[in-house]
Amino acid sequence: MQRVGYVLHISSNKSIILKAENIPRIGDEVFNETLKPVGIISDLFGPVSSPYVSVKTNITDPQRLVKHVLYVNPSFKPRGGRKHK
Repeated sequence: MQRVGYVLHISSNKSIILKAENIPRIGDEVFNETLKPVGIISDLFGPVSSPYVSVKTNITDPQRLVKHVLYVNPSFKPRGGRKHK
């Protein structure tokens, strides 16, 4: 497991906003401290030197995650690209 960062707040569209410690991939599943899934990485934004992460949540009360650390399980996913003949 790899730390993504601390939850700063919940946006108006119920997305969880994190200050990134490690840069995850869009589409990675996000877990809380007890390894329960809380959502999927939906966006990376902000300055390259200190980016933020938006997580589309699938839990009913995301507000309880504020000031908690979230994690991802980085797995190799081949990226789409040009296929050579």
